[in-house]
Amino acid sequence: MSRETDRTGAAPRTLAEELRERPDEALAALLRARPDLLNPVPGDLTQLATRAATRASVARAVDRLDRFALQTAEALAVAPDPCRYDTLAALLTGDRPTDPRIAERLPHALATLREQALLWGPEDRLRLVRTVRDLLTPTAGRPSPTGLGPTVAEATAGMSPGRLQQLLSAAGLPATHDPVTAVSALTELFEDRTRLAALLDTAPAEARDVLDRLLWGPPYGTVTADPAPHLRWLLDRGLLLPTAPGSVVLPREVALHLRAGRAHRTPEPVPPEPAPVTGHSPATVDATAAGQAFTALTTVEELLTDWETAGPLVLRAGGLSVRDLKRTATVLDCPEPTAAFWVELAHTAGLLASDGEVNERYAPTPGYDDWLQLPPELRWARLATAWLATTRTPGLAGGRDAKGRALAVLGPGLDRTAAPEVRRRALTLLAALPPGAAVPHQAVLDRLAWEHPAGQESRARLARWALTEAELLGVTGRGALAAHGRALLGGEQGTHGEHGTDPAAALAPLLPEPLDHVLLQADLTAVAPGPLHRPLAQTLGVLADIESKGGATVYRFSPGSVRRALDAGRTAADLLTFLAEHSRTPVPQPLAYLIEDVARRHGTLRVGAASAYLRCDDEALLAELLADRRSAPLRLRRLAPTVLAAQADPEELLAGLRAMGYAPAAESAEGDVLISRPDAHRTPPRTAPAPVHEGPPAPDATLLDAAVRAIRAGDRAATAERKPAPTATAGGLPRTSSAETLATMQAAVLTGSVLWIGYVNADGAASQRVIAPVKVEGGFVTAYDHTADEVRTYPLHRITGVAELADDTA
Repeated sequence: MSRETDRTGAAPRTLAEELRERPDEALAALLRARPDLLNPVPGDLTQLATRAATRASVARAVDRLDRFALQTAEALAVAPDPCRYDTLAALLTGDRPTDPRIAERLPHALATLREQALLWGPEDRLRLVRTVRDLLTPTAGRPSPTGLGPTVAEATAGMSPGRLQQLLSAAGLPATHDPVTAVSALTELFEDRTRLAALLDTAPAEARDVLDRLLWGPPYGTVTADPAPHLRWLLDRGLLLPTAPGSVVLPREVALHLRAGRAHRTPEPVPPEPAPVTGHSPATVDATAAGQAFTALTTVEELLTDWETAGPLVLRAGGLSVRDLKRTATVLDCPEPTAAFWVELAHTAGLLASDGEVNERYAPTPGYDDWLQLPPELRWARLATAWLATTRTPGLAGGRDAKGRALAVLGPGLDRTAAPEVRRRALTLLAALPPGAAVPHQAVLDRLAWEHPAGQESRARLARWALTEAELLGVTGRGALAAHGRALLGGEQGTHGEHGTDPAAALAPLLPEPLDHVLLQADLTAVAPGPLHRPLAQTLGVLADIESKGGATVYRFSPGSVRRALDAGRTAADLLTFLAEHSRTPVPQPLAYLIEDVARRHGTLRVGAASAYLRCDDEALLAELLADRRSAPLRLRRLAPTVLAAQADPEELLAGLRAMGYAPAAESAEGDVLISRPDAHRTPPRTAPAPVHEGPPAPDATLLDAAVRAIRAGDRAATAERKPAPTATAGGLPRTSSAETLATMQAAVLTGSVLWIGYVNADGAASQRVIAPVKVEGGFVTAYDHTADEVRTYPLHRITGVAELADDTA
């Protein structure tokens, strides 16, 4: 509603009347901003206004206001009701306006409040919805961000008439005949800037110090039974008013005078601009982010490769134990909070789940195998899209919920409905900067706090985690949003991002090409100068242990790692050939000696099941083993010159011999060497977890259009002028006999009249409708229902009665 319309048009008397004057687009905007009003769709505008004023709905709407719209509402809550526009402006600007932006942005703030049905009335009679006023008005138990206290009238409620007269006398005012006029006289004194300034000029210096301490809140203080002289001076003149024994408050009128009329210490009409801005080369940002994106892929693959053979157990309450999280962090060579993020990311993308077996464990899903077959850019796009939409917040892991229960990774309690919104908004702020530009995290947090001041502490944590996770995932690089990050922001729903760019297509040319070679060195290490092809990396991961990661990965060869490759079925010749084919440098002699030496000793000792037996063609080696004190726990005894028996099982015997430095091999009942290759475990098919949202989802355009039409039609039916019905039900519905109903319906078909009917559905719910009958036959009437805005058929026996509209219109 424009300011001009407010001044010249007839003022609406209720919120429902103001909603009735709004165009359909404004009603749709209200329902879009407050989707809880649509559940269920209100029957008319009166129901919509009533529902919009309920406390729960109002609290949700107030929580979504930006800082200046909220400050405007807070100022209205401490202003007279109703309030003039210029009075409200004075509360925000003060007696001496210094910020012209307040006057410029105030109409927009009022429009926001009006659009969300939190404010109504013309400019000379602005009114907050009563529930909003109750929610924002300061009380002793719920102080206002303005720091203002109660008015004189509120603070003196219940004060004795004699005490009121004493306050008037001490303030230099004449006595009055009743408490009401006494309170009015005191209020007028405190609202008169000149007279109150003259009174305060006589105050002791200590008294002014007390007022200054209470000025910006909280306005409450404590006094002793025998207050100091300067406090007594304030109490005698009503500049401090008692609220309870030993407690006093600074009246709102006095505080506003001392504040020069301002309701807030620092009004914030415009959002803070993110600064300072640090510029980087866009190419550098993209390359840095792409490198981290590739690291994210290898980290997730490394995590799931580890868990496919030895997945951790699921806690009884759900989630991952602290011990398993520590072990996973060691495997991934990262801090525990970072490991928690990678685990939750794999779970969110549908690559990881619990297997549902008796001893329930976490393991990769079949979808992980499909994911591995995708090109790297598509694998990253799947991870990033899942991250952007998820409500899971790994940063909460390790904390406790409201009931004091520990929050575990992959466990319940880690969903936060606001997380996707905060994540997307933080990235949108970065996207608004020039390519390659970065700002400190605190600048983004300050902007988000202005846009959504309610719950800003929890949202600040979500935003801080979102920015950290974006850097880990490669959405940002050096704090700036990368090109594929911008595309992701525009293409989350499977569409193309900015300028038609797909995030995978934007990332593809930036990813490093996988290498098919390593550099072997004489110190029994191999250096991979970049990412390796998966088959090469997998084979090398069996033959050697990763010593360090980074731009180049260093692998370390050891007797244990070589034996692991031999256990997997490789021979020494196979291993040397493999290394020669994939090394840009010759195979160093120490490495060749290591492989040949381990291979020569590998399988010399053979372990089988007796409980377990040990055989070897070298009798001296068996004698040496029997004499070794370290073999005592295995309880070996000789059965034959080349056979020993053990009371340990084969797995325990193999582990014990390997710990003693031997290289035994397991054999089958036929005497063949058993290849030791752990099976990759997979869960049954699983779907990715869906985000957990609170409240109704955001309505789409189709639902909004249908809801507005239904509300309008219902309102026309509810407000249409009707001829008096002969009789009416207790609920106000028309009541006529069956014959009268049938006759009236048939006449309306001939004349094209519009009727008002009462109708009871199959569930017994009664409602009123406005219909234009088209056909009556077989005990049914077919009519255009103005309430539903469609043609419907009604059984005549369910119609309680019928009456004509006064003007035959709906």
